[in-house]
Amino acid sequence: MYTSDADAGRAHPAGPPTSGLAVASLIFGIAGLVGSWCLLGIPSIAAVVLGHAATRQTKRGLRPGHGLAVAGLILGYVVAIPAIIVSVIFGVMVFVHPAQAAAWFNGVLDWFF
Repeated sequence: MYTSDADAGRAHPAGPPTSGLAVASLIFGIAGLVGSWCLLGIPSIAAVVLGHAATRQTKRGLRPGHGLAVAGLILGYVVAIPAIIVSVIFGVMVFVHPAQAAAWFNGVLDWFF
């Protein structure tokens, strides 16, 4: 499409702003994925909560950002679900076999240090 010189100075109407919740969900999802175990999964849980709120906000198409919200949800769940599973398993191990839990935890620390 060609534009004329008359259109050069005119501002075009902007659409509705992208959902801030969707953007925040994606940012927290990325932070949770990058910092996963160091940040204790907190950003991932925030990404899931914000992602669900953003999908409700963007579902009807009144505000853009539905794809960002879904991406934040996926990234959040990718880290949050394994973190919850490992935490539950370790919590059960601590109460059932404390010595084995300590040995397992020391073995995990040996991987990193």
